Amino acid sequence: MPATIAAIAAKLGLAARRFDIDVLPSCDSTNAVLLNRAESGAPSGTVVIAKEQTAGRGRRGRTWFASPGDSLTFSLLWRFAPGTAPAGLSLAIGAAVARALQEVGAGETALKWPNDILRDGRKLGGILVELVPGAPHAAVIGIGINLHLPAAMPEDVRAASVAICAAGGTVNENALYAALLGELLTTLEIFAAQGFAAIRPEWMARHALQDARVSLSSDFGPPREGVCRGVDSDGALLLEIDGRVERILSGEVSLRPA
Repeated sequence: MPATIAAIAAKLGLAARRFDIDVLPSCDSTNAVLLNRAESGAPSGTVVIAKEQTAGRGRRGRTWFASPGDSLTFSLLWRFAPGTAPAGLSLAIGAAVARALQEVGAGETALKWPNDILRDGRKLGGILVELVPGAPHAAVIGIGINLHLPAAMPEDVRAASVAICAAGGTVNENALYAALLGELLTTLEIFAAQGFAAIRPEWMARHALQDARVSLSSDFGPPREGVCRGVDSDGALLLEIDGRVERILSGEVSLRPA
């Protein structure tokens, strides 16, 4: 069932009052649309859903492939109290997404630092958090989840991806949007009060690469290998190299199994 504002609000119940939802037939990027609205004063809780994204993006300038009916794509604006540190926010969002997917019967998922949702080791969804220019305590949280794998998806990307509706399955989009927004509301309230430290145990329990040998690549140097020791209370990756544990901040880096 395609997403509609009325159906999502009905499933959210009283929590619907915390959101201002807009469903667009098509846009370049929900994050781009919402960043523009945020700079014009859109309130916290504004949500932009797109049935099609023509220029969806992920971290490090990557393309998010999203043809009509194949992806669930939306962005949420959340304004924290001034001075709130956003450290670990994308990880906290990952925990909320994993919880929502389980709630609607979409199966167990794992999390890969800093923003990937995995099933059976392949990418099911991703998160892109962008701070609003001039308002570092306001964040636009973009989420994309594969419902089907688009026909136009390159074969190398397809091989590393997975979709909720594999083998002809279906999903109630309105129920999934409602579950996601409900879990995001809970998580963002916890994050605002206690930071990522309060959500870290849940994230660690879903960590796909805990104690695995990994390769860390960046735009500014050669790849490095080490053992992934999880994340700290600020959401920084803990990478053990030659017996010494380093903190890796998100930045322009990519983490893969070695």
